[in-house]
Amino acid sequence: MSTRIGILTGGGDCPGLNGVIRAVTLHARQTFGWEIVGIRNGFEGLYEEEYVDLTPSVVQHLLPRGGTMLGSSNRANPFAYPVKIPDGRVETHDVSVRCLANLAKLDLHGLIVVGGDGTMSFAQRFIQRGFTRIVGVPKTIDNDLEATEYTVGFQTAVEIVVEALERLHTTAESHERIMVVEVMGRYAGWIALTSALAGGAHVCLIPELDYDPDRIIEAFHKRHGRGVSYSIVVVAEGAKAKGANLSVVTAGSDAHQEKLGGAGQRVAEMIAARTDYEVRTTVLGHVQRGGRPCAFDRELATRFGVKAVDLIAEGAFGHVAAVEAGKVVARPIEKAVKKLKLVDPAGELVRTAKCVGIELGS
Repeated sequence: MSTRIGILTGGGDCPGLNGVIRAVTLHARQTFGWEIVGIRNGFEGLYEEEYVDLTPSVVQHLLPRGGTMLGSSNRANPFAYPVKIPDGRVETHDVSVRCLANLAKLDLHGLIVVGGDGTMSFAQRFIQRGFTRIVGVPKTIDNDLEATEYTVGFQTAVEIVVEALERLHTTAESHERIMVVEVMGRYAGWIALTSALAGGAHVCLIPELDYDPDRIIEAFHKRHGRGVSYSIVVVAEGAKAKGANLSVVTAGSDAHQEKLGGAGQRVAEMIAARTDYEVRTTVLGHVQRGGRPCAFDRELATRFGVKAVDLIAEGAFGHVAAVEAGKVVARPIEKAVKKLKLVDPAGELVRTAKCVGIELGS
């Protein structure tokens, strides 16, 4: 029987995932002659035994496509999985034993898990429970995995936000409005701050720095005092005022993360209540996850996919592909899940924003 490896994409989708799948398939098939099994919809497909054979002909046109041809799920936690029981009710069960049994049936030489902190934490738990032949590829538009400088999907998300900011600049200036733009970033402000710098925003609010509403209002007054009658405000979904709570739409549970939303609207309402400025809010939401990956993410996805196959070939299980000083290296999976990589409030990005006059509210 020939050597077989598997790959799954877990968590939220993002541009670049198909590039990883393509690189893994081409490298594994052409360099090593391995078979590749694609597991559908993340760990859900492992539980349900839903697989697809990956060949060069299947993946040849994937590089420019967004999303993931394997499907993904941010609700398929194998340690707290929603199971429908005979009476119609849904209960949360630990189905990891069945998933481990299915992995044994697949007889994989290695499994490549592509995902963010949640997916990587599941991978680490499977390793601890005996299935050690796992390697990881970090992807998340939030760019918040500690193990790597960049994750697949981040740069494309920033490009999408910057394009939106450029469009909002012209309409904001034409109508003398304050435009509040809410972007993704639950606990880390990488998208918000990077896009604010690249898109010429005037205010940027991130989860790492609780903001003072008075400082934001003062920034608008100063701009208007200089004869500038419009402003662009970028707000990460996890941003909050000093002494306030996160803007939560749905509380979290064992099976699901809490759902955030409304941080931008909070800021807009605060501005409207304290000033006479005309305010509009734009929530970019899942637009940031969709569409074609940018060139950077296509290249990074390809490099990560090749590295993941190499890690299996070398027997370097329990590691993720990572970027360090511009090079793709291997880092322990446990480093990817130990803690989130957050924007340093005293770091170079924050200092740069302040130096060019971006108000951070703190």
